[in-house]
Amino acid sequence: MGAGPIDGWDRAVDVLVAEASHGRFWAASGAAVESAVLGGLVGAVRWLTTPLFPEDYLSLVNPLWCGRELRGRIEAIHAETADAATLVIRPGRGWIPHKPGQWVRIGVDIEGARHWRTYSLSGPPGRPDGCITITVKAVPDGLVSRHLVRQAAPGTIVELAGPDGSFVLPEPPPRRLLFLTAGSGITPVRAMLHGLLTPAAARGGAKPRVADVVLLHSAPTSADVIFGAELRALTARFPNLRLYERHTRTEGRLRPGDLPDLCPDWAERTAWVCGPAGMLQEAEEHWAGSLDRLHVEHFRPVLPRAGGEGGRVRFTKSGRETDAEGGTPLLIAGEDAGVLMPSGCRMGICHSCVGRLTSGQVRDLRTGQIHGEAGDLVQTCVSAAVGPVEIEL
Repeated sequence: MGAGPIDGWDRAVDVLVAEASHGRFWAASGAAVESAVLGGLVGAVRWLTTPLFPEDYLSLVNPLWCGRELRGRIEAIHAETADAATLVIRPGRGWIPHKPGQWVRIGVDIEGARHWRTYSLSGPPGRPDGCITITVKAVPDGLVSRHLVRQAAPGTIVELAGPDGSFVLPEPPPRRLLFLTAGSGITPVRAMLHGLLTPAAARGGAKPRVADVVLLHSAPTSADVIFGAELRALTARFPNLRLYERHTRTEGRLRPGDLPDLCPDWAERTAWVCGPAGMLQEAEEHWAGSLDRLHVEHFRPVLPRAGGEGGRVRFTKSGRETDAEGGTPLLIAGEDAGVLMPSGCRMGICHSCVGRLTSGQVRDLRTGQIHGEAGDLVQTCVSAAVGPVEIEL
């Protein structure tokens, strides 16, 4: 049987007696006495609340007080466009301030199942209210994005993971910058712009951190530009920021080949590019000779249409089976078959989607490499079947 509350107090008393026996009771180290007493209290409380922990009861009062899991509470939701919204989230204990441009994993409970997704943090760190923001665009086949934009409400508790990602500016930032974005790709860049521009205004007119910023952004129409009014206001406020909007429904796609006309000195600037996979691929080809000046943020992995036979995939825990093509990630195959698949970023970064291989081999869709032995953990979001496969999911 485990130690009871009296054992905790006995240890506290032993410390005090030892101090007194050496004539040091009143001169005893405050840290020693405090540690002994608090240790006794904690031991007693843990014994009384077993099998739960005191934190479990505190989380009933305020879910953000939980010390074992990082949580957040949605404080407000602001519509940005017809299909995008900004969620203001108050993070709980354990949140580490992020860097502008980073992303966060968020866990959302939908119909009794928890789904993890990754979203860019759309605001700079250090908000006066202590909150963070993510800006989500609802996509037709996006279960979580549609839920957050259409159904989530203030007061909702979500799970959080700490900030991550390397799509950030160096310190100090380059004196001349180029941002090339499309659609929701503006979200991490919006955080960077505020980090670069608004601190200067807050310091009462101090010199800006960069001398020259060019932002080239594309969206179907003016009304579809996420943060459109804010970006235009920043441009009017800061002469060192130039904004060019390409409305693709009437003007066509913004391509790297348009850069010489829109930003003649583009080759002399360091560029940060965020948008659809096709746009990122074109940017990497355009900057092929100077990749040290290019930084890209992939919302989804670039998966080549890998060949291969595919195969029958059996998910052993759920008892589901399905036929998967050689270019279909196991994650998609499982979800389409009705398997509750663990996932996070869905792009091979966070390792939340792993499953244990029972038999068969898989192809890494990023590299084309075939691998796998029984017992291996494979990332289902970037792995496809090569012949029959069994996986513990």
